[in-house]
Order: sequence, then C-alpha cells, then structure tokens
Amino acid sequence: MNVTFKATVAALILAVAFARSVAAGPREDALDAVERRDYATAISLWRARADQGEVDAQYHLGAMYDRGQGVTRDYAVAVSWFRKAADQDFAAAQLSLGVMYENGLGVPQDFTTAVSWYRRAADQGNAAAQLNLGVMYENGWGVTQNYVTAHMWFSLAAASGDEDGARNRDINAAKLTPAQIVQAEKLTREWQPKFNPR
Repeated sequence: MNVTFKATVAALILAVAFARSVAAGPREDALDAVERRDYATAISLWRARADQGEVDAQYHLGAMYDRGQGVTRDYAVAVSWFRKAADQDFAAAQLSLGVMYENGLGVPQDFTTAVSWYRRAADQGNAAAQLNLGVMYENGWGVTQNYVTAHMWFSLAAASGDEDGARNRDINAAKLTPAQIVQAEKLTREWQPKFNPR
C-alpha cells in the first residue's frame, strides 16, 4: 500500500506539472525565462506578441531595453515600446514613460510631459505614479508647486500601502496649515480612479 501511495503521489505531481505547462502560455513562458535569466528567450517571446499589439508584451519588452537585459540598453527603444503600451492605457507603461521624461532617458528631459504620464497612471490607481506625482507637485516640477495637491497624491499612494508615500505625506504635512491638511484629506477622500487599472 505504501508503494501504491507513493506512485499515486508521484503521478499526481507529474499531472499537476503537466497541467501547468499546458496551461502556460507565451506570457508565462516569457516570465519564466526572465526568472531563469534566459533573456534571449524572453525577448523573442515578447517581441512576437508585442509586434501583434499585445500591451503587456510591449511593456515588458520596453523594460528589457530599459534595463539592458538580453539586449544592449537603449532608452530610446524602451521609450518606443513603453509608449505603445501607454497609449493603450497600460498604467505601468505610463509610469515608466513618466520616469523616462523626468530623467531625460531616451527623450529630452521634460517635467511637464512626465507629469502628464504620471497623472494618467495615477488616475488608474497606480501607487508609484501617485507618489511620483506628489513629488512633482511638492517640488513644482512641470506643475505649479502645490503642497495640498502633493499631500493628496502622497496620501493616495500611502493608502495603497506605499511606504514612501506615507513618509512623504508626513514630511509634506509639516509644510501645511491645519486647514490645508483638512483640505488635502478631503481631496483624498473624494478622489476616484478615472480608468480601470491594468
């Protein structure tokens, strides 16, 4: 009976492994390739899907060029792929484009354009974009400096569990009057995402 039980368990493990490999598609295969650091395979899988307009593949391909994983780092190519995904309202790509514009990577540095991309991602509830947008308002980069609005964006990021958002919100609060904090908290409560996040 012990041998039968072991054989049954082994068969079950093989069946689950087989089912996982059958259920896995090109996206999962590409992610598995990245985990194995087989970047050439990941790029090949993502490029085929990205060329067909698949948004997550476009984003991941941009990230590979941004990091120089399996390809020569090329910020301009990364921007091109990020833009294709961002134009399809893919929040992570919009955030990445904001970072590229804020830092002048692959494009001329342009805080106003960075703010625009951050806002599109932040409006979908992307916490990192909300944090970055708060930084832009706090510093007056690409927007008129506004500590109340910065506090709102930091608070939204913090509400999603972003520790930097919470830390920045608390630092920013020292720059506000009690009435401004009440105003910022009201804006935070009233904020609603404008898009379905991806």
